[in-house]
Amino acid sequence: MAQLSDDCFAFGGPLLAVEQALALIAERVPPLPGAEPVALRDAAGRVLAEDLRAPIPLPPFFNAAVDGYAFRHADLSPAGETRLAIAGRVQAGAAASGITPGTAIRIFTGAPMPDGADTVMMQEDAKEEAGAVILPPGLKRGANCRPSGEDVALGEVALEEGRRLGPAEIGLTAALGLASVGVRPRVRVGVFSTGDELAEPGAALGVARTYDSNRFTLMALLRGLPAAVTDLGILPDDPNATARALREAAAAHDLLLTSGGVSTGEADHVKAAIEAGGKLVFWRLAVKPGRPAAMGVVRPAGGGEGFGTPVIGLPGNPVAAVVTFLHLARPMVLRLAGAGEETLPRFAATADFAYRKKAGRREYLRVSLAFGDDLPVARKYPREGAGLLTSLTESDAFAELPEAVTQVAPGDRVRVLPFRAVF
Repeated sequence: MAQLSDDCFAFGGPLLAVEQALALIAERVPPLPGAEPVALRDAAGRVLAEDLRAPIPLPPFFNAAVDGYAFRHADLSPAGETRLAIAGRVQAGAAASGITPGTAIRIFTGAPMPDGADTVMMQEDAKEEAGAVILPPGLKRGANCRPSGEDVALGEVALEEGRRLGPAEIGLTAALGLASVGVRPRVRVGVFSTGDELAEPGAALGVARTYDSNRFTLMALLRGLPAAVTDLGILPDDPNATARALREAAAAHDLLLTSGGVSTGEADHVKAAIEAGGKLVFWRLAVKPGRPAAMGVVRPAGGGEGFGTPVIGLPGNPVAAVVTFLHLARPMVLRLAGAGEETLPRFAATADFAYRKKAGRREYLRVSLAFGDDLPVARKYPREGAGLLTSLTESDAFAELPEAVTQVAPGDRVRVLPFRAVF
């Protein structure tokens, strides 16, 4: 279980910049202890617990990189064509014997190079006739061959501790012959929503109520991270019940997420609930949408003083909840999971809109992207509200406007964060 000191997020400023938030998490949150072996087929998305060293070289033997003809480079005439008798044939998966000087071997991609052969001519560049092959001059020694260990040498670190295992990493691990890997434990994340106005999807809606969407959005976002997610339901607008639920959940989780109830209204109880069971540092994050966010540590019921489980209280507006999730909850989960730093993916686009903003805070505008021959064009969603769920389903990305920017004009270059890379 994550047990953090209750003052680990101490911060005295009025607004916390995104980089400051990331630095606090990186500096003060230790990864969860322990490791477990998992079968390679189940390892996607997990985090390596230790360096993975190559038990074999990759490729494991000297082999042909193309279909063609293997021969000794010393037999190739530098001045003109060389005619070599074809003395054999070797396919991928078959053993190869040696080569006689002055001859060539028909060879196929991935097949082992015959002893003594050091170069391969692509079949497209050679001409076969009457049991011989005609080779043009000019090929360099070692061309079209893959030496043993060219990709990964025996004993070399192929993947570093803290690396998340994606498709490429899984493929490399399989190529090294490993059927299982040691990984960090998944981060156990409990997710609450808050508010008497919320109803469970599938239930009767009732008067003056709305269906809870944030909890499901957050759980879906967590599925793409090395996390084991627990749906903890909806907390009522009751300070004592909220405080009790947080302390009980803290005993079985490494991180708690809530949405709603973190502003300054009379029915906003999450901040007080964190303080009642631990210690609160209220982060007014310098972003829009998403400024109100609660961060703290809650002691589990029956737990000791001074340490507890981290809690992140996200805003109730859906778009604000997503923005603050990406900048607080996502890096927190990755840090607890022992993953290396993973910055959010961004690329450049051309704005086709005009916009003004205040200096000193980072803003995220929902945009759709039109792709052509040059940079993609970012088109701003026509409405502003942070509660508009369709602004996410009908957009492709956030246009990220840094703190120093105060206006955007059509034709300006902007940085965008694509939804598909993180959603």
